[in-house]
Amino acid sequence: MSSAKDIAISFLGNALHDTRVTNLIKSFTAVNFNVKVISFDWSNEAKQNLPANIKLFKINRKGLNLGFYVSFLKLLFTELLKTKADIYFAEDIYSLPITYIVARYKKKKVFYNSRELYPFLAGLRKRPIIQFCIRQIEKFFIRRVDLVMTTGEMDADFLVGYYGIKRPMVLRNLPLYRTANNPINFHEKLHIDTRLKILLYQGVILDGRGIEPLLNAMTTVTDCALVILGDGASKEKYQNLMRQLHLENRVFFMGTIQQDALINYTSGADVGVSLIENISRSYFLALPGKLFEYIMAHVPVLVSDLPQMRAIVEQNNIGEIIDLNDSNDLKVKLQHLIQDDEALSQYKLNCETASKKLNWESEFQKLVEIIT
Repeated sequence: MSSAKDIAISFLGNALHDTRVTNLIKSFTAVNFNVKVISFDWSNEAKQNLPANIKLFKINRKGLNLGFYVSFLKLLFTELLKTKADIYFAEDIYSLPITYIVARYKKKKVFYNSRELYPFLAGLRKRPIIQFCIRQIEKFFIRRVDLVMTTGEMDADFLVGYYGIKRPMVLRNLPLYRTANNPINFHEKLHIDTRLKILLYQGVILDGRGIEPLLNAMTTVTDCALVILGDGASKEKYQNLMRQLHLENRVFFMGTIQQDALINYTSGADVGVSLIENISRSYFLALPGKLFEYIMAHVPVLVSDLPQMRAIVEQNNIGEIIDLNDSNDLKVKLQHLIQDDEALSQYKLNCETASKKLNWESEFQKLVEIIT
């Protein structure tokens, strides 16, 4: 391997809560690269006693979004100017312009992770002006960076056709290969009836993630409980819906779990749900990290019928696929899955097999080969 390189990662989010960023840190460190991270938090106070290579800034998100973004850009620009690196990683569209400008000013390489189809985010589908601005920003910079990465084969194909760029490198959001050393017993921790199967949703709580249809289905399918790990803009909305549906004794919001502890929580579930709704191009091509985190924890899955998720589930035979446009299909397959212990056991074994190939260590080697 060539001499160690300095890597700088910019990310509009909390690096400690993002699997992809934490995996990049660990993997680059393991191959003796020096990694520095500049990240941001607006939901909690920036933590003290952080690792020396991670900076986490608190930004006030109250008021105009423009003011929030200007504050972010100023902070990021100042920090990047002070940060020495051979390669600058922009981990999202929001950090791309400043990261590109600073990297080029320093005559260094810049890599861009297009982790979403940003002009087609579900949350922007009624905000055409913002969609247009993001599209123009991405169109300008994506053609000028040294490497574009994305999280799925179909995403890569889409970006080639949409922007006319060289095909991006696919670096899926796979978890580190590991096993749970202390699985959480949700029945004991949350005082859940032991006769109920545990459904798990983990990730950001937003509209379009299938939480509402799942809650509605649980009014009919009563022999299960739902644990929700994560926070997000729609959390209060779904807590209110939970109360309206009288599901307080079977639905539990546990907040955000640190990445290092997450697998112990995931492995405590019987079924992991990833019910992305087809409300935008970005969601249609979804291949969420939570799907692979369920696999790594050997938890069978229930997913919506979207092409990239369907392919993973069918190739590895690890769970059930449902049509979210048919509320009865969700109820029937959910009922079948939680009642068929034999099928659950087989899916669990298949997840264990799949985890040996669907892991970050294998995926990361593609990036190492490019850099070294």
